[in-house]
Amino acid sequence: MDELYKMIENKIKESGYSRDISGEDVYEDICDQIDGKENGTYILLSKFEEDVVFEYRITILDDEFNLGLLTIRTPQGEYKVDFDA
Repeated sequence: MDELYKMIENKIKESGYSRDISGEDVYEDICDQIDGKENGTYILLSKFEEDVVFEYRITILDDEFNLGLLTIRTPQGEYKVDFDA
């Protein structure tokens, strides 16, 4: 799992997002939000910090999920992370 967390962190940093970020926290936030949801594609919002909103585009399958796109909105700007690229 550590490799997955590191990959999440690296992809977010590559977008230009300069704040500290934990791949594990992002992964756990996603898991909490999709718990109990049916299969399908969802756009989920999370207030990750006081002034930071994460918008996840997620496809949920039977035993897994695919985070396709993450948009991070901050007062400094918007950062897009394409996990399918």
